[in-house]
Amino acid sequence: MLPLFGDEHRRRRAINLGGSQSVTSQAAILEQAKALRFKREVLRRREESALKIQSWWRGTLEARSVRRYMRQLFLQDMTSLTGLRCLVFIGQDDDLLRQWSAAMSADDHLLFGGAGSQDKAHWVTLLCRVSVLLIKSVAKEPSSHPALTQLQVLCKLLDPSYGARVLGFSDFDLPRVLTQYVMQYGLYQNVRSSIEAIAIDSKDDPAIPYLVKLVYLPFSNVPPLTELFTQYMHALAIHILTIPLLPYRMPLRSLSQFSAKLPLAYLQALSSCTTDIVMQTSISAQINIIANLLHFIPPRYAILPLPSLTAYIQLLRALLSALPVHALDPPLPDAKSPTWEEDSDVDDEHVPGGPAIPRPALPVLDARTRKRLQTLPSGAHLNTLLKLTHQHPQLLPDMVALLVTLHIVWPTAKDEVLGTLLLYGGGGLVREIYRDQVRPTPLGRDENIVTIMDPSLQDWWPPLLLLTELYTHTLRTMGDDEFFSNSRTLLTLNELVPFSRTLFNIAFALYWRDERLKLQDTHVPGLNLRWTDVRERLTKCLQAIHARDSRRPFMPPNHWSVGTQIDMSSFVDAVVHEEQQTDEVSGPLITAKGRQTYFSHLFPRLGILSNIPFAIPFETRVHIFRLFVQTDMAKRGYNHFSRFNRVEVSIRRGHIAQDGYDKLSGVDLRAHIAITFIDQFGEPEAGIDGGGVFKEFFPSLCKEVFDTDRGLWLETKKNEIYPNPHSYASEAHSLSWYRFIGRILGKALYEGILVEVAFAGFFLAKWLDKQSFLDDLASLDPDLYQGLVFLKNYTGNVEDLSLNFTVATEEFGVTKAVDLIPNGSNVAVTRENRLQYICLVSHYRLTTQIKLQSEAFFEGLSEMIDPKWLRMFNQQELQILLGGANSPIDFGDLRQHTQYGGLYGDEDPTIRAFWKVMESFDQEQRRAFLRFVTSCSRPPLLGFKQLNPNFAIRDAGDDQHRLPTASTCVNLLKLPRYTNERVLREKLLQAISSGAGFDLS
Repeated sequence: MLPLFGDEHRRRRAINLGGSQSVTSQAAILEQAKALRFKREVLRRREESALKIQSWWRGTLEARSVRRYMRQLFLQDMTSLTGLRCLVFIGQDDDLLRQWSAAMSADDHLLFGGAGSQDKAHWVTLLCRVSVLLIKSVAKEPSSHPALTQLQVLCKLLDPSYGARVLGFSDFDLPRVLTQYVMQYGLYQNVRSSIEAIAIDSKDDPAIPYLVKLVYLPFSNVPPLTELFTQYMHALAIHILTIPLLPYRMPLRSLSQFSAKLPLAYLQALSSCTTDIVMQTSISAQINIIANLLHFIPPRYAILPLPSLTAYIQLLRALLSALPVHALDPPLPDAKSPTWEEDSDVDDEHVPGGPAIPRPALPVLDARTRKRLQTLPSGAHLNTLLKLTHQHPQLLPDMVALLVTLHIVWPTAKDEVLGTLLLYGGGGLVREIYRDQVRPTPLGRDENIVTIMDPSLQDWWPPLLLLTELYTHTLRTMGDDEFFSNSRTLLTLNELVPFSRTLFNIAFALYWRDERLKLQDTHVPGLNLRWTDVRERLTKCLQAIHARDSRRPFMPPNHWSVGTQIDMSSFVDAVVHEEQQTDEVSGPLITAKGRQTYFSHLFPRLGILSNIPFAIPFETRVHIFRLFVQTDMAKRGYNHFSRFNRVEVSIRRGHIAQDGYDKLSGVDLRAHIAITFIDQFGEPEAGIDGGGVFKEFFPSLCKEVFDTDRGLWLETKKNEIYPNPHSYASEAHSLSWYRFIGRILGKALYEGILVEVAFAGFFLAKWLDKQSFLDDLASLDPDLYQGLVFLKNYTGNVEDLSLNFTVATEEFGVTKAVDLIPNGSNVAVTRENRLQYICLVSHYRLTTQIKLQSEAFFEGLSEMIDPKWLRMFNQQELQILLGGANSPIDFGDLRQHTQYGGLYGDEDPTIRAFWKVMESFDQEQRRAFLRFVTSCSRPPLLGFKQLNPNFAIRDAGDDQHRLPTASTCVNLLKLPRYTNERVLREKLLQAISSGAGFDLS
């Protein structure tokens, strides 16, 4: 349709011709009503908010108006009471506070004028509030000139003598009231903020003397040892002594005044709030308290009363107990790793499968703080404290607890601390601790060890732990002669018996009940020390004492026995089961210490065998060792009477060591090794190796590789061998030989083959992961040992000996000095550090020089024998395990466990003649016979009943000219039926002394 009248742009109305229709539901109506209600609520809230804003704005305008009015009144008469009221009403107006302070500082009579007026009470109240405003204003800009004026006014107000002198009053209580008020409202907090806002080295800042004065003035306004005095002391410790480098921020005059005015004679006021101080401060703040106390208190030790000294030592101990290990010697900011990273006291291990125990974050310490903290473990400081303890025996328990806590939190200072204690009084302190604080206590009386973790015993653990550490440290630098002489021994041998038994009972209980008591997760009451660490400390001391007893027995019979506490038969079964379970354990084990702690936790019997094995009889441990080997063989599927997995090797008689090295280095030595000897003509020798040829090969191999002429080994004066410390012995080729020899020796232990080689005790200690000390040096270098003993007991001036921290070594005729510590050539040996020098020299000669060689050897040994199996024995026992007991051969025992084959029986005439001939042999002939039939000249450790298989004699025909022969693989003697005793003796001696190998017939 064409648009008419130009309305084509108009919108047409939409007309519904069908009638009206509503689709609004009930729910829609309710929603619409709800929306309307919400809209009205929003509108109402807006109206209320508008009214509040208007009210606030009107109030603000009114307040501004009033403040302007008050400001005008103040400026008209700022020195009057009205001006003071206006100042308080206006509040924190720094400009007005500066003006008022300037006016008051100019005229002291204006400042104290209200003291004599009728409105004194109002004046005092107003001054209290103004004082708080002033100190807050100072804290904003403490170095500004107006702040200096405000500080001067505050010091005048709080000084009890100043106002009294101005007014001529004898009793002027304004400073006391003001002090109580400003202390309540944060005086020390604001003083701390002000001091920290000033650069540390800005000692010339004029505000510092006044801020220092504000610290000690409150104590002039309160009687000592009152409740208020205690509150002020608490605030001082929390807010002022926690300021980093506090003494270094003060000029010398202020420092002297501060030190003199501090109420150090009443430190006992802190006794009631020591716990609160520790709880309310951070690690950094606690270290600052310690450092600041060490600056102000030690110079006044001599004049401090006993209660103050006691409180000081208790506070130091509480603060140290709250710190994480190494908090006092954290790594330097630019250090890649801490110097104590390898320290054995660092606890970073955790139980696999369980939550890791994170090492707490250590604070960063300023160099000056570090230097101040060095006072704490220094010999001079400790000697002063020990002298005070001698004057006041009541201090000894707290002093002992402090010393224990100190070397727990600062392990790297432990040697210095223990050395100082041992030098003091010639060992008298050790005897005093034992006789007064260990022997009479429940722990020392060997009472019921079920209750050792009872919190009621917490006071008795520090003396026992300190005594344990001291005695362990003593034995490190004490030779056997000195130990047994009783002349310089810290404890007599009679005292050592009950002391060692106490340690033994506690350590055994902690190993035996580890899994139930959860030692890894619990701490000793009152000490920052886990029970596993306590156990480790006791174990070290026990091992050191037992080592002396092993070399020269002095303990009573059964001293190291657990008695009836455990059934040995069930113990053996259980420990074999635990050993089988160890292979099923997985998880990260961070350190060797962590690994041992973990196994002791999960397998308590293995823990006992690895740490205090002497609790179990030696014969039982040898039996357990053989069971471990048998279990390992079964697990690996090895059977020496089967040809499966058999390794066949040809060895030239004249080149046993080299051929053994070349052909066995890459072989699994747990398998059966079948040896074929090649004689001098290049022909294989007769004989099928069922084990016996290898047992003949092995002693020959050992004779060559342990020959000192080869350059790998040296001998001590007792003909005991140890790795050559020469540099060429640490070259790669030599180390591979050490590794090979370790594997071969492991094979001997695995097979139960006895080796007639004697190793030096300090070298055997490396196999057991033990340190060697001065007593071991006697066998290596007697002259050096005697020199170090002389140095230890020297009564003159040690520095006259002109020693330094170096040790001389000689190679190829050239002598050079090796530093024992960094820059050791410039560090003199003194009376205080001579024990450290002795330890370092011993460690260098016994450990450092042969470190690479020992590690290579032990690496090879560990391929064959699990290290924890070896830790079941000490050095002497390990030597017996290797070479057998050097005891007379008992042919009666051999006859009792002999089997017969063929026509022979025990009553056969030839057999009776044989045993008669055996009884006529001397010990050398007996050893030669034993070597002939078993390949080893020494009897089995546990008697001939342990010979596997048992010794047997079988008839070899009636040829009277035939020599006896042997099958060493089955310990069998093939003996012709000789009819004459003389012929039997001659033929037998000819056979056992010929050494003709398997070609003998």
